[in-house]
Amino acid sequence: MTRRQRLSVFIVPSDGARPVRFHLPRAVVPAVVVAAALILTTLTALVCDYVRVRRLAASPAMLERQLAEQQGLAASLQTRIGELRLEIGSWRDLHAKIWEPFGPDAGRVQKTRGIGGAVAAAPFEHGGIRPSPLEDLERLAETVDEADQNLRALERLMEHAGKALALMPSRWPVRGAVNSEFGRRPSPWEEGTEFHPGLDIAADTGTPVHAPAPSSVVFAGRQPDFGLTVILEHGRDIRSIYGHLSKVLVSTGQTVGRGQLIALTGNSGKSTGPHLHYQILVKGQPVNPRAYLWE
Repeated sequence: MTRRQRLSVFIVPSDGARPVRFHLPRAVVPAVVVAAALILTTLTALVCDYVRVRRLAASPAMLERQLAEQQGLAASLQTRIGELRLEIGSWRDLHAKIWEPFGPDAGRVQKTRGIGGAVAAAPFEHGGIRPSPLEDLERLAETVDEADQNLRALERLMEHAGKALALMPSRWPVRGAVNSEFGRRPSPWEEGTEFHPGLDIAADTGTPVHAPAPSSVVFAGRQPDFGLTVILEHGRDIRSIYGHLSKVLVSTGQTVGRGQLIALTGNSGKSTGPHLHYQILVKGQPVNPRAYLWE
């Protein structure tokens, strides 16, 4: 075999020892390369299989942890949804109290099945199956929709009530302590009791008196018991009376606005001291002014 037909391979040790030389026939080199490639491929496949087996062995535990976490989140979600449904459902009692004075049919909206709620310790639904979070969300949405309808109806009511309230004598004509309430009281003039048809509000002479609502002046002058007096007509058979004044600032037939200055307090007529006698008549009958005073 000639030199051209051989392949020399040198192995040089890292410790500086004498190099080792091999002579391989050139015909053997392809077989060596193929063998080396097969060995490398086999080793790579074995390593990949080993890693895959390790991952498969760890997968059940990982899946169990993930499943436990998801179940915990689902349970927390169901509990929170149940709490929200219970809270929103409790609004019905509040709505009922608000609407009660307006009659049994006022503010009534169509009822839905979104009532109550499932909490963590609540029993299962029909058939022993707990509703899914999606079903709980759907029921919560129904409850929220019902509450929204109630609130919108209440908003419409308050809008109309606000307009009606602005037309009623709902504002204090003067600010002060109430010396004498509406109803029976000891008579300041003789022994026994008498019926007092309004409120006596403490006020120094000259205190401004303001109209409690839009109205027209039906009387402005002097009366035997109330002295200088103003009577306002508010519509709907409602009138208000202001007595014991020191000065009248409006005239009969005049239209006045809410909050407009109409007179000054005093001590005229049958009175024991400066104050304002404030009275409300409904269809000619005296009623307690406190039922109308909102501000």
